[in-house]
Order: sequence, then structure tokens, then C-alpha cells
Amino acid sequence: MLEARNLGYCVGERWLLKGVDLAVRPGEFLAVLGPNGSGKTTLLRLLAGELSPSEGGVWLQERALAAYSPQDLARVRAVLSQIREVGFPYTAYEVAFLGRLPHLWGRREREEDHAKVQVALERAQAGDLTERLFPSLSGGEAMRVEVARLLAQEARLFLLDEPTNHLDPRYALELLCLFRALTYEGRGVVAVLHDLNLAGLFADRILLLKKGRPVAYGPSQAVLDPGLLEEVYEVPFRALGNPEGFRFFLPMPREVVHGA
Repeated sequence: MLEARNLGYCVGERWLLKGVDLAVRPGEFLAVLGPNGSGKTTLLRLLAGELSPSEGGVWLQERALAAYSPQDLARVRAVLSQIREVGFPYTAYEVAFLGRLPHLWGRREREEDHAKVQVALERAQAGDLTERLFPSLSGGEAMRVEVARLLAQEARLFLLDEPTNHLDPRYALELLCLFRALTYEGRGVVAVLHDLNLAGLFADRILLLKKGRPVAYGPSQAVLDPGLLEEVYEVPFRALGNPEGFRFFLPMPREVVHGA
């Protein structure tokens, strides 16, 4: 579905991202982890086609990303960015309906478009927000409306930049459960996350970045290794749980680790 080969992005003489290879198959959830400034958002923007790579390339459904028209690309992939400001007093319903725009090219909206938006709002638990003005929503409410917009877009690939920001634990879990469910429908998901344990719980594979370079890429429980995590985040980690099953990872003060 999605493939990046030797992907890099340079500004002046500084490489913000370099040497990234990855692939996302239909039905797969890939989490991108790393500290602040490691290149996670830059990578997502390259995968979305919002930036042009300085080297390497991106292929979506075996077609070079650069070969897509904006309309065709919007029918295949949907993007949830960190910056989600709306400059006009749109209602939540109108914001969610923006997801149908790629499908309205050359035709007028139909009843089926509105039906799909309503289903998307309900699935994102935003059905009770439809008449609210989007700028008046809390961060969590706005996120649910934006997720409805993505669902209404009916894309095959979802690119999510820190989707659990502003969400309490319940909604963070429900949101990731929703996108995990979409992978069971054959969709692909790439999500930039900060919570290592949520990544381990939901992702099939993890890409671990540090200073724009890949440090590890593979199955979640293989990448979530205390030694690798300490190398990347520069703080010790302790693993809790069953070594043969799911484990939780906690950052630990060095004096606690050394005194243990």
C-alpha cells in the first residue's frame, strides 16, 4: 500500500530526515516514535505528499506519490495534522463534510454524501456536536470532529500526527481502537505517537527515530526494548509485565535505576 525508500529531507545543509525505509501493507498499523525534533512530523508530511523529498521517494498503491493529482491523492489517503485551526465559524458538521470534497469533483453533493458524513460523526462519537461551532469546541471534541472528517473521506490510508493529543485516557483508547478496527477493514494506518505503551498495544510495527535517522524498525515488541529506548530517549527504561507477552515501559530516574 505505502512504501518509502531511502527517504530524506534537507533544509540548507541540515538533514531533518535521512535514510528512512518503510512499508505499510493493507491492514497494518505502523507507529512512529522518537523524541521531540527526531523528524516524526517531517516524515509524515513526506508520506502525505505535503513535502517533496530531497532524496529517495514514496510510493502509494505502487504509484509514485508525485504522480498523483491533489484530488486523486485525497481520495486515497487522509491526513490528521497537529495544526487543526479553522479560520471560519464552520459548524462541526460542516468541518466533517469537508471529508467528502475529494468525491465531489465534477458533481454536486448528494444525499448519500450527507448520510456518510452522519455515519462518520456517529462512529467518531461526535454526533452530538453537529450544530456546535467548531472554534467553540474543546481540544478533545475538535479531535473527534476531525476524525469524522477523515472517516467521511473514505481513504485507504490514514496518516495521523499525534492523534491522542488533548484526549483523556478513555478517548485516547477509543480513538486508537477505532483506527485499529479500520485496519481490520483493510485500511492502513501510520500514527506518530508519544505514548510508548499505546504504540505497543495497537501497532503491528514501530519505526523509532532519533535526530532524523532510523534507529530501529520492526515488530512492536522487538523495537520496544529498554536498551533501544534508552539510546533514543536518553533516559533509562524499565519493562514491566510478561516477557513473552505484552510489556509496559516506564522511564526511570537514573538514581532509582542505579540504586535498585
